[in-house]
Amino acid sequence: MEVEQNSNHKKEETCMENNLHHRYTLFDISKDPGLKDDEGNELPRPFTKNQMRKWLKKVRWENNKHEKRAKEKARAKERRRNARSANIDLGPSRKTLKKMKLEKPKKNIGIIIDLSFDHLMIEKDRFKVIKQILRCYSINRRSETPLKFHITSFGDKSKSDISRHNGYENWDIEYHEKPYLDVFSRDKLVYLSSESDNIIETFEEDTYYIIGGLVDHNQHKGLCHKIAVEQGIRHCQLPLNKYVNMKTRKVLTIDHVFEIVLRVCEGVSWQDTLLKVLPLRKGAHVCQSLCDSTSSEDISNQSTNGT
Repeated sequence: MEVEQNSNHKKEETCMENNLHHRYTLFDISKDPGLKDDEGNELPRPFTKNQMRKWLKKVRWENNKHEKRAKEKARAKERRRNARSANIDLGPSRKTLKKMKLEKPKKNIGIIIDLSFDHLMIEKDRFKVIKQILRCYSINRRSETPLKFHITSFGDKSKSDISRHNGYENWDIEYHEKPYLDVFSRDKLVYLSSESDNIIETFEEDTYYIIGGLVDHNQHKGLCHKIAVEQGIRHCQLPLNKYVNMKTRKVLTIDHVFEIVLRVCEGVSWQDTLLKVLPLRKGAHVCQSLCDSTSSEDISNQSTNGT
């Protein structure tokens, strides 16, 4: 009888321990309490401190996102109200842009963002990739002649990361779970890579230019170029050295590359595009060779005109 009671007592203790472990889930925790019971006894942590820190950050974001978006909408309304009173044109509204996206004629040139590098990035860097894609989408939909916009290798991690932005399914982007070689003809693909020896000057019709969706802080230098060579895909780099000098490395973000391609396809010169798109921290300025060439042309024209 005593043995049976001890056995039942052990079962009860086991059930209580299981309940304690089951009771605490990450989304139930709004702050890190050290996981203590009502009597102040510390309970064993079901996750590591690093996991707890990351998930608590997600919990805070989930709890505050509706309030944050409400504040953003209120600020946007205030900006529009102030702009109307000052007769300032802020451009088309979001609703107008969404209606316009099907009416705007797209160029027969496409951009593909290759998201096959999820396994090489930590969560923080994957979020940066999604943020840059959001900028690309915003830039493209405001263009009078937008490019065809595709995302390939759109896997589970990418879907989970981009789902933080409500309504992404309605963006004017074609999402493909398959890699680009399973979606597009090989002869219509060109991989943009700063390691390529080929310099591009014009973008061809009926061609898709691939941008690697990778934020790696130079840990995987030359990876995109290596992939293009192995797959037998054409590759090229933007003519940065020809038109601008830069104080930093000529490594650009996804959205900067996207905007440069878009502006040049719109008819803006390479020089004007690069000086406008490249951030100030890059210290971009016109190449001395171009300045000398321009000065020579001016002198030649003055001599011809007799001035």
